[in-house]
This record gives sequence, C-alpha cells and structure tokens, in this order.
Amino acid sequence: MPTKSKNSKRDLRIVFMGTPDFAVKGLDVLLNNGYQVVGVITAPDRPAGRGHQLNESAVKKYALKNGLTILQPTNLKDAAFLEQLKSLNANLFVVVAFRMLPMAVWQMPEYGTFNLHASLLPQYRGAAPINWAIINGETETGVTTFFIDEKIDTGEIILQEKTAIGSKETAGELHDRLMQLGAELIVKTVQLIETDTVQVIPQSGHGDLKPAPKIDKETCNIDWNADIKAIFNHIRGLSPYPTAWTILVNGDEEISMKIYEVDMKAIDHDDPVGKVHLENRAMKVAVKGGFIYLKKVQLQGKRMMPIEDVLNGFRASESICVR
Repeated sequence: MPTKSKNSKRDLRIVFMGTPDFAVKGLDVLLNNGYQVVGVITAPDRPAGRGHQLNESAVKKYALKNGLTILQPTNLKDAAFLEQLKSLNANLFVVVAFRMLPMAVWQMPEYGTFNLHASLLPQYRGAAPINWAIINGETETGVTTFFIDEKIDTGEIILQEKTAIGSKETAGELHDRLMQLGAELIVKTVQLIETDTVQVIPQSGHGDLKPAPKIDKETCNIDWNADIKAIFNHIRGLSPYPTAWTILVNGDEEISMKIYEVDMKAIDHDDPVGKVHLENRAMKVAVKGGFIYLKKVQLQGKRMMPIEDVLNGFRASESICVR
C-alpha cells in the first residue's frame, strides 16, 4: 500500500457497518491498513441457544477486542441513534453484510456510503448471492463495491473483482474466498476515495438479471425430479448453511435428513426417481440421468457424519427411498 501523504490524500474518518463473520474481515483489513475507524454499527445482541443467552455478533466481538466505539440500534431511523452517529464526525461509511439503510443514514457522510456485495452486480442482487450463484450453476462470480442509493444493491459501481467457481465448490468454501477477496476490494475502494480518484459505473437495470432472494426452508427442500446436475448444484449451493434437506422413507419410518456433501455419476438406469441403494458402505439416490452419492448427512436428532458412520447398524427396507 502506498505511503499516505496528508497533502495529497483526504483524512478519512470511517464508520463500519456489519454483523456476521463475512464482515469481520473487511473491518480487520481497514484497521490493519492504518485507517481510522471511529465507530462500528452492528446488530443488537440476540438470545441464542437453549439457555437463550444474549449472543453478540461476530463484528461486535471483533470491535470489542480492538477497543472500537460500538452502536447497536434497533431502529436506524431513531432520532437518538442518528444524533449518536452524527457525533462520530465520520466522513465515510463502509457497509458489509448489514441491513438496508435509510436515506438519513447513507446520505450523512461527506464522501458517501459504499457497500461490499458478494456478486458481480447487477447480477444476484439480494440477500443470498453466494448460494444462488452456485445453485444456478454459475462458473464465475466475484465481489462488487458500490455507492448505496435508495434501492437494494442498485447504486453506482466503484470496483469489481472476478473469480472462478470450482465445479465442486460449496457455498461455504466460496464464502470464505469471497470474504478475503472482498476485504482486499474494500481497501482498494477506500484508497480511491481517499485520493478522490473514484470513477463510478452506473448499473444496468435491463437484460437477463438473476435475483438472489433470501433462502427459506422450502428453498432447501431437494426436488429429486430435477436434473442430476441441478440437484448436485442445489446441495452444494446450500452447504454448509442453511443446508439442503429431504425425507428419507425407510419402511414405515420417515426421517428428516440434511445433506451436506454429495457426488454424482451420470449413467443410464431404469430405477424410479428417489430410489435409494445401499452398497459397499455407500448410499446413492437414483435421479434423472444418474445417481447422487451421499457423502455427509445429518439425520434428525443426530450430528452430521460421513455416510459410512450413518450406515453402521442401519437397517434398510427393500423400498427405501427419498422424497
């Protein structure tokens, strides 16, 4: 990184906004590059676990360790919060994996508010771009920084960085790579703002735009009637979270099963869709165009484990299947 010169560069006072692990790397890289972070905005503590103890966000935990000023508003339009935010005298807001900001917030800093998004905008606007890129079988994705405007993920693009998606890569693996790639892009973006050399590109609102809406339980339910490649992509696109699931029907017993890792083999067969075969300590499911081999699963009430461990002592009926 170039040595900063007070004569040629803006003196930045940054407020960072984010909540999950994905955002922590961005905050970390700002501090490690010597930028002044005058405040951190993150989600309120929430009850979690059986004891319903309050759980702090990943960003809050990091901010506490580094002695940063923390604000945790429940309402981003609250007058008291807006006054606290103004009192930090920040001139740049950096947003990573946070909620939608009201205009009163994103218009506040002199040098603007930019967001890091885990896709190549305008594709995959929305809450789950990493998952949907893999589910849809994309071979390339990336990260984008853009200035926030009044809509969701539509602002003018500052920078983008592309990366290939591995043919067997899971959402979790891609998440970790984009987290690092995104952190590097944050620094490059801040450097442009610091030197007043940003050249923005308006986003296209036309063409074949693919959305990335929030994923719910039904989205995770596997459609075994789909094409073999679509099923394979669906499972890896939801692994390890929120995780694809199905119902394993073993005689009169129906068991909910999460599926974390699979392989596939394209081959002609005459089996009905969903029929399960157990052979050589392996479990495979017949689908259109071949078989899906289950590698790591979690049966209801159990922990995640390799299929070999699941099959220890497992008694299968002749009609075992998934649906």
